Amino acid sequence: MKSHKWTRFAAVTGIVVLLASGCSIPETKEHTQSIDPPPTGAESDAGPAQAVSGSVAQVASSVTVYATDANGFVAPVGVMVDTSVEVAKKALEVMVEDGPSAGKLPSGFTAIIPKGTTVKGIDIKKDQKLAVVDFSKSFTDYNVQDERKILEAITWTMTGFPAVEKVELRVEGTPLKEMPQGATPLDEPLTRAMGINLEKPEDVEYGQSTPVTLYFLGQNTDNYKYYVPVTRMIKRTDNVAQAVVEQLIAGPDQTTGLAGVMTPGAELKELKKANDLITVDFSEGILGADKKAPAEALNAVVLSLTENAGLATKVQITVGGNAKVSSSGDVNYSQPVSRPSTVNSVKL
Repeated sequence: MKSHKWTRFAAVTGIVVLLASGCSIPETKEHTQSIDPPPTGAESDAGPAQAVSGSVAQVASSVTVYATDANGFVAPVGVMVDTSVEVAKKALEVMVEDGPSAGKLPSGFTAIIPKGTTVKGIDIKKDQKLAVVDFSKSFTDYNVQDERKILEAITWTMTGFPAVEKVELRVEGTPLKEMPQGATPLDEPLTRAMGINLEKPEDVEYGQSTPVTLYFLGQNTDNYKYYVPVTRMIKRTDNVAQAVVEQLIAGPDQTTGLAGVMTPGAELKELKKANDLITVDFSEGILGADKKAPAEALNAVVLSLTENAGLATKVQITVGGNAKVSSSGDVNYSQPVSRPSTVNSVKL
């Protein structure tokens, strides 16, 4: 990604540290398309943190939305929605404060779209992979400190659908050129390249950095564990896949309240990429006393490697060159694993 975009986002939103403290609108002349449901699920179920929705029969009505947790992180929540309605619109409605999700999200989670907001329509421009989302006037009524979180949550929810890579926002039919409270520029469509829960170490400069999105663990007061994506700025590298795994091993910033996923002593031995498959070979240090790898670690590796654009759609995990790997949740990882259809599944 071009470094000027990171500088642009950082300068406008004041980000220098981790930010932790279908469907149609009125018809246009351009071609539109109903939004696709999320892709079918992974070839491996999740462990204790429930990364994967377990039932293929539910995939058509399963969608990942984004909300803020008790620590202020924007985190995914996999919910079931009524398939008789427009799925993308329903997903955004779930994200409205005091809306359909009221009292139903996991403890500590808060819907992020301003209270009273109506999703007036979503126009999918197939040829551009662009979703134009039209909100009511209430969308502009929010606290400025929530501005970037709102943009992250909407962008990551909408781009979770196969038909969408970019998002454009409107209010009452009028395109937003910048956000109304903090003036975040919206002169270009939003994409996942903006990152989520940005983290920039002091020794890294935006113009000389590479963003990697990593999945660590959060936990609420009900002991519900869930995955939290963090976009960490690291010193510039061309080997993004290796950097992703190394940063997972390094773990989260200890001041954030997030937990690491890797077993102490885990080491990356080798990483190979062939077409859309990445094979990651770990040392036996990743295994527990039962000779199984923590489910959270394997899930996080798959989520992180498939999250970063262009790396892979499938991940093969081996230990000491041996593909016969199973997780602490008794999931067999001997075959390549795809990204799950939903993350942090709950029933809504």
